Amino acid sequence: MPRPSAVQGCPSFRSAGFGRREFLQVGSLSGLGLSLGGLFRMQAARADAKAFSHFEGKAKSVIHIWLPGGWAQQETFDPKPLSPAEYRGELGVIDTKLPGVQFSEKLAKTAGIADKITVVRSMTHGEAAHERGTHNMFTGYRPSPALTYPSFGSVVSHEYGPRANLPPYVAIPGLPAPDAQAGYLGSAFGPFALGSDPAAENFTVRDLSLPGGVDASRFATRQRLRDAVGRHFQRLEDSGTIAAMDSFYERAYALVSSAEARAAFDIKAEPDALRDEYGRNQAGQRMLLARRLVEAGVRFVTLSYGGWDMHARIRDGITNTLPSFDQAFTALVTDLDRRGLLDSTLVMVSSEFGRTPKINKDAGRDHWPKVVSVVLAGGGVKKGCVYGSSDAIAAEPQDDPLTVEDLATTVYHCLGIVADKELMAPGNRPIEIVDGGSVRKDLLA
Repeated sequence: MPRPSAVQGCPSFRSAGFGRREFLQVGSLSGLGLSLGGLFRMQAARADAKAFSHFEGKAKSVIHIWLPGGWAQQETFDPKPLSPAEYRGELGVIDTKLPGVQFSEKLAKTAGIADKITVVRSMTHGEAAHERGTHNMFTGYRPSPALTYPSFGSVVSHEYGPRANLPPYVAIPGLPAPDAQAGYLGSAFGPFALGSDPAAENFTVRDLSLPGGVDASRFATRQRLRDAVGRHFQRLEDSGTIAAMDSFYERAYALVSSAEARAAFDIKAEPDALRDEYGRNQAGQRMLLARRLVEAGVRFVTLSYGGWDMHARIRDGITNTLPSFDQAFTALVTDLDRRGLLDSTLVMVSSEFGRTPKINKDAGRDHWPKVVSVVLAGGGVKKGCVYGSSDAIAAEPQDDPLTVEDLATTVYHCLGIVADKELMAPGNRPIEIVDGGSVRKDLLA
């Protein structure tokens, strides 16, 4: 039987890459929105100082679904039903819409939309520790003691800034890992973390409502007071910088008081039937809110779901965790597609590494970075594609190994960002967004 990567329109060759050289971490509003205004100011100042190197990318937004712990390729998107039992595990497989392509039996719904997604079965790197693998997959860089690199979302925030008066980078329900932050770019480009789970009945978003003891009248009074102080110092200093600062604080106040911003985060405005379609659980409601946010204008959403570090009883772990992902992911792709948003929204599913080829003595699998599956959809990526392959026991790539640098460069390409553009680290040290990756054009539509 021909390899799926060939029969599904993904050539089994490495394409040449694009030529080389080609916000908001919100802590508290401190009761006034002033820290948020400061972050807006920091972000814009950095933006004014840099030269843009962009082109028209197909992806206008990204939803990054992070599965912490290291999910097993064998029990998800790269089953090995013909391998010996100690390698294939206890779960069965299911046919998909793609001829000759099978997924885990626990991905029955995703099997029905296989013609809308791309599965990468040859992702590979060398970091077997959780912290190092996570940093690698969030930034495109191996960890370094000398420098903390920015995450995908922070780079997008830095390069493009806010849209529709919404934070450019949002984390659901909170920061999924320290590596999801802004690194050397500075906290102005970190994620807006919700602080609560959209699956909760009492879900509210911090920093979009007034602090305790501050009603609308008092909020308006404080805003007028800050305006008066700003005008006073502007007269004394006659400074354009102070005048500009006003606009940043106005944007901060606008976010707090904006009905549109509050509406974007109001998951309860979604019809009950749609919430049920996604699933009334963490996976479902987090993915539904992510769709709502990119539809409203957020550029990059990172959400986390589950715990995939299954060193023991992996069959039970997968059975308890994967079906909710299956339902929610299928609903997300389907919902984006019927709203006309899939082609402009890149969905990426990733984890820090895969799991060992052989089942261990505790009926689980251990850390294994040599091969892991990644799933992509929309945003300029091919549909109905299986890219690359692993060997007979899912131990290492067999065809078209995909490096972390290649994945990062390709994701940035979809967004219209040239990945070898240099950003400035502390000490005026130029650092490429990604060092050494290539655009895998055979992944692109």
